[in-house]
Amino acid sequence: MKVYAVIPAGGKGKRGGTETPKQYIRFHGKELIVYTLEVFQQNNLVDEIIISAEPAYFSLLEEIKNKFHLTKITKIVEGGEERQDSVNSALKSINADDNDLIAVHDAARPLLPESILTKAINTAKDKGNALVCLKARDTLLKGDRIVKEYVDRTEIYYVQTPQIFTYKDLKKAMKKAYEKNFIGTDESMLIKELGIDINIVEGSMLNFKVTTTTDIEMFEKLTIHNH
Repeated sequence: MKVYAVIPAGGKGKRGGTETPKQYIRFHGKELIVYTLEVFQQNNLVDEIIISAEPAYFSLLEEIKNKFHLTKITKIVEGGEERQDSVNSALKSINADDNDLIAVHDAARPLLPESILTKAINTAKDKGNALVCLKARDTLLKGDRIVKEYVDRTEIYYVQTPQIFTYKDLKKAMKKAYEKNFIGTDESMLIKELGIDINIVEGSMLNFKVTTTTDIEMFEKLTIHNH
């Protein structure tokens, strides 16, 4: 059983504007995506890494692969309009067995702890899939400028990545989603549509997605001492 890491790193660029996508911003001399890729490179349960990206960044990714000795990167493929299209593009590019595992992880979640990646892969090997989620810890409420009501947080989780599924299940889920013109914001939604039970693995606050300016500041602060 092989483990493929699929890193969707932006499709054809709906964002517009000329600003560099977050995953290619450099921190301490290293692009954000490098931090993410190194987590998978260093984990001995991961066999191959496939990146879906905009063609404009292919040469940069090749450069990164060589410069940081990311030997597990076997393919850099063209991403699509949606995240789902990018993951599907990566899936189509590999010749995997039905029970091989596909671990999809956001390019902009650079601080995934190795222990959580290992636990998620082992859970998926054991039970067929794994979804890394963070249990809600704060008081939650519904409202719009003013408080409407409080939400019981006992069964509330924030979904993170990696999301790990078998090649067979993920392919089937993708096929069904495209047939129904359904676009999921992540893979677990597509798998749930098949009626498959998904196993939760506890995530970490460190495994946040770098999206906003505040996230960038946090990432800067957290990585400053590693260099």
